[in-house]
Amino acid sequence: MMIGRATRGAKIERVKNGWRLGIQKGDSLGYRDAQLDDYSQLPRHKYPHQTLSLSLRAKISSSSIAGTWGFGLWNDPFGMSLGFGGNPFRLPALPNAVWFFSASPQNYLSFTNDKPAQGFLAQTFRSPKFHPLLILAGFTLPFSPLRKMTRKLLSAVIDEDSLALSVDVTQWHAYRLEWSPKRVVWYVDDAPVFESPISPNPPLGIIIWIDNQYAAFTPEGRIAFGILEGKEEWLEIEDLIIKEENS
Repeated sequence: MMIGRATRGAKIERVKNGWRLGIQKGDSLGYRDAQLDDYSQLPRHKYPHQTLSLSLRAKISSSSIAGTWGFGLWNDPFGMSLGFGGNPFRLPALPNAVWFFSASPQNYLSFTNDKPAQGFLAQTFRSPKFHPLLILAGFTLPFSPLRKMTRKLLSAVIDEDSLALSVDVTQWHAYRLEWSPKRVVWYVDDAPVFESPISPNPPLGIIIWIDNQYAAFTPEGRIAFGILEGKEEWLEIEDLIIKEENS
């Protein structure tokens, strides 16, 4: 069951056949997030989905939103949802995710140097629960001169794949992703646009969101995260269909 949640300065409205998720105009002092999800009250090991086909129609108010937005599945690796209360505590984890993801230029959301890290993406991450290299990565992360090494270590542990999509997201389009144990396929208007053998490790939860947040871990080793000043923006979706995959 999808549950709507919104921080101060954001709202979710039911519209014909779907929802409109909106964030208000504001400065960089307040986090604004509107999202639908089906995992927020669950511990991570009880997230609902092992495989999934997710389809919907969507359009966005602007192609240059300050922050991020998208729809798909993830394991909420940060262990928290900023601005929301009453959620079970989760320890941070390595990312497992598959989604249509849009990130403004302040973001750099890739651990490799050869994959797109901003813009509108079809993207997937697969990570183990633990890897011995994480011990070394944890040691080097606090030291700025060693963060390039940290990023290289993480890229050896986290598998990822992505493609920058050329889509006018301000117009209605049909989006679908099919997540199975051995591959993921993304579709736009019923045409396959990307396929990857990197399938995230389950279980995952569905998330559909728009916010004014950014995060970056650049090839130079710079780490940055925070919230952005922005205009009033919205994401509208309709005809959401969720089907468990069996292959």
